[in-house]
Amino acid sequence: MIIYDISQEVFSGAVYPGDTDPSVVAVSRIESGALYNLSDVNMCAHNGTHIDAPYHFFKDGKTVDGISLEKTVGRCVVAEAEGRMTASDAKRIVGSTDDREASRRVLIKGDVVVTASAARAFVDAGVCLIGIESQSFGEIDAPMEVHKILLAEQIVLLEGIRLGQIEVGSYLLCAAPINFGGIDGAPVRALLIDLNDLVKSK
Repeated sequence: MIIYDISQEVFSGAVYPGDTDPSVVAVSRIESGALYNLSDVNMCAHNGTHIDAPYHFFKDGKTVDGISLEKTVGRCVVAEAEGRMTASDAKRIVGSTDDREASRRVLIKGDVVVTASAARAFVDAGVCLIGIESQSFGEIDAPMEVHKILLAEQIVLLEGIRLGQIEVGSYLLCAAPINFGGIDGAPVRALLIDLNDLVKSK
């Protein structure tokens, strides 16, 4: 079974402008005479590869611990796009597979901006998770609208994935967030498993 890691290494990964850079503090080190190595980590919940919870933009929205894991683990489709994504682009991506379950989780490969019209098309299509390589959904100078369209419908936003070496097609996705209670986002170790490889292994 081949597992593809599509997440960023946290300390060298991308940081959205204005967010806290991740850092590590050595609490104890064996080389200094301690019995064990121990580290403290400080970071923004939205560093590197992460999910946004509805609470990120809605005062009474679900926090990370309230998100259904069924949305973050299951069959998905990887599609490719560039530039400003239209509603037609979104419909094409959702329709790029005959696997209805896979079409509910969409990962977009490429430098793409999900516009408000594309976001509404994803909502209409019944998508439950959307992943992009950018650190944030929506227009660079006005990301709030797209976030609100998608998060209002409880769609999981998976940001900062890395799909450069991944072929377009259907996969099994595991993108469960760290179980942070009561907050707006969480890091993810996002993995893909080739469904064709799974069939062959049987």
